[in-house]
Amino acid sequence: MNRRDRRVAARHSRSASNVPSVSTPAELYEAGLRHLRAGEHLEAQLCCQRAFAAEPDYADALYLMGLLSAHAAQHDLAIEWFARAIRREVKLQYVVALAMALRNQGRLEEALKAFDKAVQLKPDAAELWKHLGHVLISLNRPDQAALNFQHALALNPRDWEAAFNVGSLLFYLQRFDEALASFDLCKQLQQNHGPTLRKRALTLYRLGRFEEALDDIKQAHVLDPQDAAICNDAGAFLQRLRRDDEAVTWFDRALGLRPDYPEAFIGKASSLTHLHRFNEAFVTYGALKVLHPDDVKANWARSLLDLLTGNFDAGWAGREVRANFPDLPLAHFKYPQPRWLGKEPIEGKTILVPVDEGLGDAIQFSRYIPMLAMRGARVILVVQNVLCPLLSKVTGVSQCLPLSVATMSATTLPAFDMYCPISSLPLAFGTTYETIPSASYLAAPAASLLETWEARLGSHDRLRVGLAWSGNPSHDNDHNRSLSLRALTSILDLDATFVSLQKDLRPDDRAALLERTDIVDFAGDLTDFAETAALVSCLDLVITVDTSVAHLAGALGRPTWILLPYTPDYRWLLDRDDSPWYPSARLFRQGESRDYANVIDRVRTELMAMISTPELAAK
Repeated sequence: MNRRDRRVAARHSRSASNVPSVSTPAELYEAGLRHLRAGEHLEAQLCCQRAFAAEPDYADALYLMGLLSAHAAQHDLAIEWFARAIRREVKLQYVVALAMALRNQGRLEEALKAFDKAVQLKPDAAELWKHLGHVLISLNRPDQAALNFQHALALNPRDWEAAFNVGSLLFYLQRFDEALASFDLCKQLQQNHGPTLRKRALTLYRLGRFEEALDDIKQAHVLDPQDAAICNDAGAFLQRLRRDDEAVTWFDRALGLRPDYPEAFIGKASSLTHLHRFNEAFVTYGALKVLHPDDVKANWARSLLDLLTGNFDAGWAGREVRANFPDLPLAHFKYPQPRWLGKEPIEGKTILVPVDEGLGDAIQFSRYIPMLAMRGARVILVVQNVLCPLLSKVTGVSQCLPLSVATMSATTLPAFDMYCPISSLPLAFGTTYETIPSASYLAAPAASLLETWEARLGSHDRLRVGLAWSGNPSHDNDHNRSLSLRALTSILDLDATFVSLQKDLRPDDRAALLERTDIVDFAGDLTDFAETAALVSCLDLVITVDTSVAHLAGALGRPTWILLPYTPDYRWLLDRDDSPWYPSARLFRQGESRDYANVIDRVRTELMAMISTPELAAK
């Protein structure tokens, strides 16, 4: 025996001498547990071996061997030991240990079954329900996970962790009122906890309670002033409150803490844009481009700013990044055919033109379809269902398919040679300010439809004025572009027939509309845009915010007054009261105060003049 062997033998001898001279497997198991807790793993293993010598497959010793394997990060071996222990005897501690080992190995479905067995053995153990919840989160089953954490909270109403997880899951599920109740409880159970305050702030923000959200996020910042995400949130909240000067300061704080933070760059550039500090906004986007050249959101936002400020070449090209947005229809189209952007000849070819943005975009850019036909192409148009009856009549459309059918399967599409998303047509045709195709391109509504709507409207002894006051509430800038029906009250006492063109009413607007007898509402009859186009064609004037109705009325060549926020969508450009896209439109813009009241006052003055001057009304 050499010196090394003698040292090993001596170490084993000392370990053996440390094992108490006990005889029963139960006593050996208890001794082994003490050694494990003391970090004496070899001694614990020797206790197990002696227990097995006395009683092969002794359950507690099998369990202890599993614990030793788990401590050694031998998780597969631990699972085998725990499973053997359970086969001998089903004890809660064995089942929980097996479930934990399975979870550590990523065997989540098996871990779920094991934890489920554990809660059956001890249904009043809140910790076990929480373990179930964590596994369900890993399995991406948030609704079931929330139920388990809620059950844990019912068992222990002061369990802060359970309450926090309930709130986080309900937030993820967009059940914001319920999430807020959970975060309120968290705040009571553990005051001055930064993560709780931040989650509560985000929840309040989603509920539209922006001032309260700002209070919470500022408290979170006091507790954790080095968290860049909290600073960025504060900037976003201030931005939503139209306090962009302050927002820029908070975005700068976020960038000071995290100089490569894309969201803070984008937020800062957006606030600078809303402040009309356009040069600084371009500089900010440029700095982000250096750090993150492929950031889709930043490149998209920069392209819109290019278009807003009249740089059409860069703007149209930059907007092509929208193909990478998963929530736009274009991201779901996967065509083997080549994409056409204006370079290849298309005479004799069939070109598919799918919608890739909103209703208004489809109406606006369908003006290019006659130009495709003039180049000799056969055009298949794919648009939202409600637009099909209207846009199928555009000159040059050979076939118009509803989006719901066209996206069901590639086999539902007819054969085509190439495709061009409808919002890429301005790029494909090299559109400049001077070359915008602005002629009226929508076909006149059918005579039968016009007769029907004339009959519904009744006598035409007063000016007929259509009203649309809000757009899609999910639009990023909806809080700036939309207003409430009550905001139009000051013009509704004028001597005109007011007609609602609003299809989808928000709760407050629905209540306001029911209160009024001076607004004609045909919402139930506006089944598609062909019906709306016929109604609009029977009106003398349309007053609308920036929504699809503005595009429809403008494309029909009807007199259209469009109410715009201080920083409008790119297509309305800046500092002008006309539109190169729609010659019949007048633009009424907010001033720097961003107040629609002044806009409505100007509209009232102009409308009074139109009503009192028959020749103006006839134009």
